[in-house]
Amino acid sequence: MATYRIERASDPQDLARRASELIAAQISLALDQRDRCQIALSGGTTPARAYTMLGQERLPWDRVDVFLGDERWVAADDESSNARMLRKTLLAEEPGSRATFHAVPTVELANADASAEAFGALVSRLCPGEPPIFDVMLLGLGDDGHTASLFPGTEAPTVSDRWSTVGRGKGLDRITLTAPVLSASRQVIFLVSGAGKQDALKRLIDPDESPERTPAKLVQPASEVVILADQNAAPAP
Repeated sequence: MATYRIERASDPQDLARRASELIAAQISLALDQRDRCQIALSGGTTPARAYTMLGQERLPWDRVDVFLGDERWVAADDESSNARMLRKTLLAEEPGSRATFHAVPTVELANADASAEAFGALVSRLCPGEPPIFDVMLLGLGDDGHTASLFPGTEAPTVSDRWSTVGRGKGLDRITLTAPVLSASRQVIFLVSGAGKQDALKRLIDPDESPERTPAKLVQPASEVVILADQNAAPAP
């Protein structure tokens, strides 16, 4: 059973700063122990400000491999592409631009299933372990309890025999890492913002909550899960 620690931010700027500093600290820790560091980041609007700050951190970025935990099956220049967002934030300028970004292959392949297979092979090749191990896994939390593209009521949350699969939600095919990979990460961080996430966050930390209703519960790492939340998502007790 995962254990959780909630850190509350005072406002969106504070939330972004905390996320940037925590990810940077985890990268430094990993690179003290290994030659390279592998991190997986989430898409969406909440983390974009944090990624811009992170890209300004003075780290040995040339030793960092950056992945996405999930990606919409759209072209890389599409407005909804998570890769596009990363290129405009974390990877926009030095020093962050020196990181190696391994984008999810999307429409250059025949279909979403082919993309999921190719992404799973990429992750398996570049990340050690079986399941592959990321040093940092930054995740979002949907108001329906999904994380990455593991949506309730779909097949993706149940997939455990491969490292990437197709998640279908909100009208789009998406490529997503599977629960075993998310759970194998050395440090899992949830970034949660907005009053609309209050109920989902309560369900996430409830030990009696069903992962069928709240797939984010499937993320069960050995280490403590850090939840960075603003005051709207996690009001002070």
